[in-house]
Amino acid sequence: LDAAAMDAVEHFWQQTGERHAQRAHDLTRPILPPADLYLPPQALREHLNRSRRVELVAADSEHAQALDIAAVPGIPAQPHATPAQALAAQLAACAGTVLLAADSPGRREMLRELLAAAGHEAVNVADWAALLRLHAARGPDSMRLALTMAPLSAGFALPQTGITVLSEQELAGERVRQERRRRGAARDPEAVLRDLTELSIGAPIVHVDHGVGRYLGLVALDVGGSAGEFLAIEYAKGDKLYVPVAQLGLISRYSGAAPELAPLHSLGGDAWERAKRKAAEKVRDAAAELLAIHAERAARGGVELRADPALYAQFAAGFRFEETPDQQAAIDAVLADLAAPRPMDRVVCGDVGFGKTEVALRAAFVVAMAGLQVAVVVPTTLLARQHFRTFSERFSGLPIRIAQLSRMVSAKEAAEVRKGLTDGTVNIVVGTHALLAKSVAFAELGLLVVDEEQHFGVAHKERLKALRADVHVLTLTATPIPRTLQLALTGVREMSLIATPPVDRLAVRTFIMPFDTVVIREAIQRERFRGGQVFCVVPRVEDLPRMAERLRAIVPEARMIAAHGRLAPTELERVMTEFGDGKYDILLSTNIVESGLDMPAVNTLVIHRADMFGLGQLYQLRGRVGRGKQRGYAYLTWPQTHRLSAGAEKRLTVMQTLDALGAGFTLASHDLDIRGAGNLLGDEQSGHIREVGIELYQQMLEDAVAEIRVGEGRRADTERDWTPNIALGLPVLIPETYVKDLPVRLGLYRRVGALGSDAETEAMAAELVDRFGPLPAEVENLLAIVALKRACREAGVEKLEAGPKGMVVTFRRNAFRNPAGLVGWLGAKGGLVRLRPDHKLAISREMDLPARLATARDVLGNLGRIAAQAAAA
Repeated sequence: LDAAAMDAVEHFWQQTGERHAQRAHDLTRPILPPADLYLPPQALREHLNRSRRVELVAADSEHAQALDIAAVPGIPAQPHATPAQALAAQLAACAGTVLLAADSPGRREMLRELLAAAGHEAVNVADWAALLRLHAARGPDSMRLALTMAPLSAGFALPQTGITVLSEQELAGERVRQERRRRGAARDPEAVLRDLTELSIGAPIVHVDHGVGRYLGLVALDVGGSAGEFLAIEYAKGDKLYVPVAQLGLISRYSGAAPELAPLHSLGGDAWERAKRKAAEKVRDAAAELLAIHAERAARGGVELRADPALYAQFAAGFRFEETPDQQAAIDAVLADLAAPRPMDRVVCGDVGFGKTEVALRAAFVVAMAGLQVAVVVPTTLLARQHFRTFSERFSGLPIRIAQLSRMVSAKEAAEVRKGLTDGTVNIVVGTHALLAKSVAFAELGLLVVDEEQHFGVAHKERLKALRADVHVLTLTATPIPRTLQLALTGVREMSLIATPPVDRLAVRTFIMPFDTVVIREAIQRERFRGGQVFCVVPRVEDLPRMAERLRAIVPEARMIAAHGRLAPTELERVMTEFGDGKYDILLSTNIVESGLDMPAVNTLVIHRADMFGLGQLYQLRGRVGRGKQRGYAYLTWPQTHRLSAGAEKRLTVMQTLDALGAGFTLASHDLDIRGAGNLLGDEQSGHIREVGIELYQQMLEDAVAEIRVGEGRRADTERDWTPNIALGLPVLIPETYVKDLPVRLGLYRRVGALGSDAETEAMAAELVDRFGPLPAEVENLLAIVALKRACREAGVEKLEAGPKGMVVTFRRNAFRNPAGLVGWLGAKGGLVRLRPDHKLAISREMDLPARLATARDVLGNLGRIAAQAAAA
């Protein structure tokens, strides 16, 4: 270890000893001495000195050249090549022994399959010695292929030895790079709402054809010689329904009312059909009214705004970070909206610190440079102050005048700002609800940015509605209110979801516990020792003096300053500026720091009386720390003698479970479950939502909107719910011996059923291997059947049956899109495939299980190609 590392080890050892000394006197909770848990510094140094050292060098460095290390031989780009063809081309450029390095066991198995498709066989090697043995055993002119696990970004060649190392990124290119960045982060908004993994036994559940029942779990059944798992649902009078896991798309959670109030239906009864019919009538009325509002807004027209490419590139270069894929997609969507001939109404939903402000900055640049005004409305003076500084910094050097309108500016300045907005000399204004006053008038408002809309009251939202009638609107939120979420998912308002965390962002560690002076002192001291700062938040101004006294007793050496909403604007400005400049270690405040503040140096948060805060407030407060590359820590505490209420305990428990990056949207979906979708257009919708559940109501509303939009030149996909039926006699399930946890297994079934491409299937297979081990035959069958279902949809095949004596293919509605092409293909098959009088295709020959899969792939591939020819024509 170098000197800096040893200093850190010594410091850690000293801190650990101090913490043990503070706790050693507590005989009710005895703890082990540090030496029983850790190696002392000297022992650690001796242990490491006995180990081998690996030195990494760049392939083009002088040291590498001295070692005769070269870059991998390059090959020309092949834009239309399949992965197997690209791999074969890369291997053709190599000689000797080639080692392929995959990121994980799952990716290694995918590489093995690619090699097999390219006609190559590879051997697994665990270390370099095994590779050298393999290399020595090969023939003089033969190539040997080996596979190992090593997350390399680039390979290298050793010309003198004849060994080449290729990384998976070099082999699969952009797809693997995107997969690495996307891993664990990508989220589909509707998938969050429709996730079934949170179901507990006895919870109400909705089947689209049979109504509301109670979930009984997964059961394994053997049907027609084919083993599979089924979701069991109990209905009224004890009737049970078993739903194949392949049809989980027909199932949704029931969240229209409290679980115990869910209206259970009877199997075979007409109550469910009546409820659906009534809901469908109301849904169509609601969809028509929603679209009328949308159409009225679109009919007003808007100015098509585009930025000068050179100026825009220069402005974008001012962003100090690399855009995440989701963030770039949101920016592109906003720019496309601004360039369209109708006003934008887009919601950007992203977790705290995921880069929503940059999306607003890019939009503001386009609008302001086009000569129109931009209004940024925020809920607090501190956030207005921060946004004003951010906008001023990014627009410096441009002919754009930026102003602030909030409690922090004097009456004289506020009057000048209002005058500038009226005469058009102010281009961008950042403000609180003061911007919504009737005394504020704009010369030509082009863009309204609403940040954290959930903090605005009803009166403010009515004023926002009046402002947004003819202008572009961009709403930024981490936890969208149910009505916004509902409108966005319906398609009436567009939504962009930023779920990819910034590079090197770490999840905040959250501790829920009674206030412990030793733990809080350790947390504050650790933050101070790593050069950071601390937020300490209490619910009321009256709590500040008492907490200040406790903190001075716990950490007398820490510098502390207090802030709250009752301070004079100039005093609050001074406090925040001095704390931001690092003059203090602790900012003791009320929840005025909740919204949007970006202080990367603050990475520890203590919330006392956390039981007095709402779930959204706690989540937003926690988002104030861990915004840089440092790990953030949040301590949610309450007095030792205080007993938590049931509601507070539930909120704090949810906070501890929502510990993953990008959980804000999940929190919003919890809110949608708890509070319902709210009043979309009127109270009359709520009864129908209770009858059919929010998720099915949402889907019905989306379908109704899609149908009505056919008149607007949009194609309604009214048949998206049909599911091909495939019966090949194969065992299709995820065995309990492979994935023991039932909710996890259920979630995997749902994800597998939603796979939309071969690349997604490949990634899913790799993930399963990484998490649970090599794929059993039943899981391989499941993935194969899902791929066949995609092929069935493309070919218009409703049913595919196969047995030992042959196969029968049934077309949807007994019709095929390209009859002439089908006849030509049947003629070319020479009688091997025939069309029966009932319009079904029949293949008569003996087939074992592997042959059934291969034949199904071949037939569906040909039918899909023929059907696509008709669509192209």
